[in-house]
Amino acid sequence: MLDVRRMQVLRAVVVGGSVTAAAANLGYTPSAVSQQVAALEKQAGTALLERVGRGVRPTAAGRLLAEHAAVISRQLAEAETELADLRSGRTGRLTVRYFASAGAALVAPALARFRREHPGVRVDLGLADPGDPLPEVEEGRADLALVVRPRGEARAGIRFVHLLDDPYRAVLPRGHRLAAKRVIDLADLADEPWVGGERPGPCLDAVIDACAAAGFTPNSVVESEDHATAQGFVAAGLGIGLVPLTALGNHHPGVVVRRVRGPEPVRSVRAAVREASSGRPALQGFLDALRAASRAEFP
Repeated sequence: MLDVRRMQVLRAVVVGGSVTAAAANLGYTPSAVSQQVAALEKQAGTALLERVGRGVRPTAAGRLLAEHAAVISRQLAEAETELADLRSGRTGRLTVRYFASAGAALVAPALARFRREHPGVRVDLGLADPGDPLPEVEEGRADLALVVRPRGEARAGIRFVHLLDDPYRAVLPRGHRLAAKRVIDLADLADEPWVGGERPGPCLDAVIDACAAAGFTPNSVVESEDHATAQGFVAAGLGIGLVPLTALGNHHPGVVVRRVRGPEPVRSVRAAVREASSGRPALQGFLDALRAASRAEFP
């Protein structure tokens, strides 16, 4: 295999026209340059230089290797520039996973801000629906995922960055007996038929735990696993539901939305990244954009 460093020495000889000129340009001794060229000739199996007066000129093989050395030198310089851009966050690629209700509220404004500040970084977005996106981060298939996790939860190798506490609101059909109240005690909903809008997991756990603290288990008569569809069922009078505030940007015209207390169900929205990659400038930039979006939407 040809030695790239020796090829660069040969190129210096060809450009300089002599071993002495190449030595001066490289900071080597003439004998060291001659030794490098001789070693390269041995690897190539043919002569690379021939004497002309007091100088040298390349053979056909020498000219060929010198031209390739120039290409390699240019490619290395380009690679160093691209690597520097990647390290600084000017270029690169991020793979981000998010859940549906966080899309419009958090991801859209965060992405708009990130693109203004990091125009050279490509962001590949994917809706993590219906599964949990955390394994994708753990396995390196995603750089960042928005997840709902209880406070204090830890996972080896994963850094959780708190973004916001997302409270649930009661969604009632218009004309419901409790619609006139501004704030509803959760216990007042104990005997109501419920429309489920959450899949099993941390989001549903927040609702179930709050209801348990209020002394009851909700009687779900319809399961939709989709907040928009759940509101449609509520508007049709099939029951009442709890929907997180981030999912109520455009609520159904046939429902009313009221605060809940005693207790107020809340889900904790976090960004999950691998500890090993959390220092990447582009990734940190996207986290900063998510934090800014969280503060703007839910101050």
